[in-house]
Amino acid sequence: MRRTLLLALSLILAACGPAEVVVTMEIDVPNPDADGTMQLALADVEVQLIPFDRDAVFDSMTMSFGTSEPEVPQDLIERRAEVQAAQAEWDAATRRWATIRDTLTTISEVLETLNRGSGDYVVLFREFNDWDSQLGAAEREQERTFTIFDELQQGTIRASDSVRVLQDNWADDAYTDVGTVFSEKQRVLGLDWGFDTTDASGVARGGLMVKPGQYWVHARYEMAYTELYWNIEITVEGGEPLEVTLTRSNAQERIKL
Repeated sequence: MRRTLLLALSLILAACGPAEVVVTMEIDVPNPDADGTMQLALADVEVQLIPFDRDAVFDSMTMSFGTSEPEVPQDLIERRAEVQAAQAEWDAATRRWATIRDTLTTISEVLETLNRGSGDYVVLFREFNDWDSQLGAAEREQERTFTIFDELQQGTIRASDSVRVLQDNWADDAYTDVGTVFSEKQRVLGLDWGFDTTDASGVARGGLMVKPGQYWVHARYEMAYTELYWNIEITVEGGEPLEVTLTRSNAQERIKL
């Protein structure tokens, strides 16, 4: 009987005590060394466990404010897409030029070890000339694609800055009391607010020890033109650590000005 009571008591304490959440962040990105994609661990990204839905709070405050957030004009979205495509072309041209340059360097080093009268030297020297004839064209293509990218980018910077200022000013007015609202909601719920940062392998743990309950995993990862945004509801219970993986598939991808 005593052992049964002790076991029941230990189960109750485990259910009420702190529980651990382990968050792993990784996304698929183009493989620079081959076709297809590879998994990239997202290091040094802050992860929060929030005991309420922060998006619902912002939505409620937006409704109360009565004025919608200034939208990004459609023509600016389209122009930014052109900039992104131009940058991809410039990146590809740069990789092509770098590949040719590195190949020439490698061949040149091997040629220095060969007898100039040997057949191997003649064959490799012809290959060197073939690559060398492509280097100038590759460099001109790199310069051409950069010029296009730079001109397009300069044309969107001022418009993007203007929209961002409008949105920031609107948010300052609409969400003036958001800190107070957050604190009050946490006080009423009586739950923790956990913070941690992912390590080199994209894992956050240790700082994500919280009381059992309903939480939302919140994180952001900024890319060149967009950000990945996570606000995922989870149920934290006692016992084994709860493992959560954040990927592109469970994120919102949002424009970043």
